[in-house]
Amino acid sequence: MTDYTSYIEKALATEGGHLSVGRGGFSLHYGHGWLSGYDCETIKAEAIAAGLPVYDSRKLDLGVVAKLACSGPMIAVGRAPDPQPWNSLSFVPLYHVMDAYRRVGAEIHHMPPAPINSGPTTQGAEP
Repeated sequence: MTDYTSYIEKALATEGGHLSVGRGGFSLHYGHGWLSGYDCETIKAEAIAAGLPVYDSRKLDLGVVAKLACSGPMIAVGRAPDPQPWNSLSFVPLYHVMDAYRRVGAEIHHMPPAPINSGPTTQGAEP
């Protein structure tokens, strides 16, 4: 069993740092990099215990996940969000992407609060 503590600490120290879990494995986003793999349950449990934002889309319909991933914006990890209006090539605060996944039924843990004056939910992220 791998210990992901050091990677999770990097994600916790990064604005927008998070763990996403899907059918293809996990992606832990931090700083200017990421860690991916298939040990989903171990890293998910460690991330949740540490208080890291986590969303798990494995139980969602594949078409719903594909629409969110392809049409929705990207998460601004370790960088400032783009100015609005947002589209599929924009970088947005983590809240907006996690909220889109939450609205379609993904398992969500430690979702950050909505940014002040962040406007409406992003385009392409409707359920």
